[in-house]
Order: sequence, then C-alpha cells, then structure tokens
Amino acid sequence: MMSRLTRWWHANCPTRESMERSRILAPVAHRVLEPSLWRFTRRSVPRGVALGLFVGIFLMIPGVQIAGAALLALPFRANIPVAAAMTFLSNPATTPLILMASVWLGNWMLGRSADASGFMALVDGHASVREWTAWLVSEAAPAMLIGLLIISLVCTAIGYVLADWFWRHRMGRKWRARKLRIGKVHQSRPLEKAAGA
Repeated sequence: MMSRLTRWWHANCPTRESMERSRILAPVAHRVLEPSLWRFTRRSVPRGVALGLFVGIFLMIPGVQIAGAALLALPFRANIPVAAAMTFLSNPATTPLILMASVWLGNWMLGRSADASGFMALVDGHASVREWTAWLVSEAAPAMLIGLLIISLVCTAIGYVLADWFWRHRMGRKWRARKLRIGKVHQSRPLEKAAGA
C-alpha cells in the first residue's frame, strides 16, 4: 500500500523542474522555486496541508488548483509539494460528494431549496459562458459557494491540526529513539573499559 502511495505521489506531485517549465508560473518562478518552500519542516508541512485542502475544495478547477496552491504558498510560507498534493482531495470520485454536501449545507445556512443537478448538467454539457452566468445568478450558486467555503474552512482547520500533530508525534518518536541509542552507547562504554582493564 505504501509503495503504491509513494509511486502515486512521485507521479502526480509537481517537481521544481516542472514548475520552472510552467508558463503560468513564469512571472513568479524565482519566488516559487525558493528552496525554503520545498523543505519539509514543522511549520511548512501543516501550512501546506491546510492551504492545499482549502484550494482543492474551494477552487474546483483542475490545473488551476495546483498553480493556485503554489502561488498562495508564497505569502504563507507553506510547503509547495504538500500543498499541491493536497489539492488532489477533490478528484472525479470525490467532487460530486463535495458539491452535493456544499449545496445541502448552503441551503441549510441560507434557508433555500436549491438543487445541485443544474450544476452537474452544466458540467456534463460543457455549458457556454452565458449558461454559467445564468447559473451564477440563480438560487443554487450562493448556496453552493457558501457551502464550499464552510467545508473548505473546516477541512483546512482539521488538516492543519492533524498534520501538526502527526509531525510532532513523528519527530517525538525519532528523538526518543535517538536518546535510546545514545543511552545504550553510554551504557556499553563502562563495560568496555572494565573489560579492557
């Protein structure tokens, strides 16, 4: 399972080289490619998780999500590969569920009865700009946008807390293992000296 996840990560996660070649990022490539934004640190990884979840859920436009996460990583000092990878939470399997949940939540918050089927019909039918504009002024658009905003903010907070906890837990285990190794080395030295004497 881990090897499959690792292979997926390496196949889908953007590299510094792919970012250098991106025409979208060309104007800010020197900032995006700053080494500190590519290091895995205690602060940058949870920020990257949170930022990637927010962009991935709220901004459901394939291709734009990764570029958006990379650009937003600059002011937030977030890890770019983690932010880009977390945008994949919204994928063809999860997008309909997220959209349905956002419309339901938006309807509940605004007291409306909008339906998400119109949005899905526009997506499936490759709607024109005029049709999208008509949908944006309909009852469903505000409900979906409010729902998406709330879901993305909640997922952002949960993702940040979990990533921070996981990072601290992992580093704590490494430090404890290191102390045990150092302690074993110190304990074996008196025995070596006694044997040498």
